Amino acid sequence: MMTNQVEVIEKDGRPTHAVVPIDLYRRLLALAEDAEDIRAANDALDELAAGRDELVPAEVAHKLLQGEEHRLRIWREHRGLTQTELGAISGVQQGYIAQIESGRKTGSIETLKKLSAALRIDIDDLVVTE
Repeated sequence: MMTNQVEVIEKDGRPTHAVVPIDLYRRLLALAEDAEDIRAANDALDELAAGRDELVPAEVAHKLLQGEEHRLRIWREHRGLTQTELGAISGVQQGYIAQIESGRKTGSIETLKKLSAALRIDIDDLVVTE
């Protein structure tokens, strides 16, 4: 960076502002954005390494994005569970799980909390917000 391009404004003998050419400002802004992207990527890798997050296979992500099946079913199948097994783990009756997956019931917040905990996902992963 060339310092002769920067005008420093002082007040009472102390620098308070720096005026830079717009091209230099844009380069600095791009570098700051790159640094933030790197920090976010490192945070995500740390979450994975610590076991607080997981990679979702592309086929699961695709199903979630398509919205053709209920998210509960997608996550249950991804975890390799039957409705009966999920019911036993979560304390939610298998019939109620079937009704949620078919769209006949939406599931109360309390029920969705139990199911999401049993599936080791956030409740947000079961709810579609548009």
